[in-house]
Amino acid sequence: MPPSPPSPSPDPAYTASEVTDLLAVLWGRAQLRAPSGPISPSQLRALLVIERLEGGNLRALGETLGSSPPATSRLCDRLEAAGLVERRLSPSSRREVELYLSRPGRLLLEEVRESQVLELAPVLGAMASEDLTRLAEGLAAFRDAAAAVVHGGAAEDESPVRAVRPA
Repeated sequence: MPPSPPSPSPDPAYTASEVTDLLAVLWGRAQLRAPSGPISPSQLRALLVIERLEGGNLRALGETLGSSPPATSRLCDRLEAAGLVERRLSPSSRREVELYLSRPGRLLLEEVRESQVLELAPVLGAMASEDLTRLAEGLAAFRDAAAAVVHGGAAEDESPVRAVRPA
């Protein structure tokens, strides 16, 4: 007999951890569904950060990812070799390199997001409308708080996070 799942905790951090575990499963399924093929979780995280910090440098990317400079550089080498990221010399400093998503990189993120929405739609469709409303409000508050902690500022209106509409 399989072990029973842990009992629910009133601690919001514990609930958020459980939700992220379930989302990881859904995102894994979504990545298999994406037309361009799977991308590693570290590459996807890097693309999402580069999208948000458009024109940022390797140091900013590494700090946001919590990654060492050599590891960040190797990750960008792989993304650039795959045609997903472009490195450009900074107009203000010839020693500085800025990171930008390429057109294929942007298209890949769109595909991944569309696949994620397809995985989320049945889950959201199983929820009552008042629960969806509370979820949307709570997720917006969580996004803003997480953006403040991770990126040092509030979420912007042009956030790469897309609204999810149940089917």
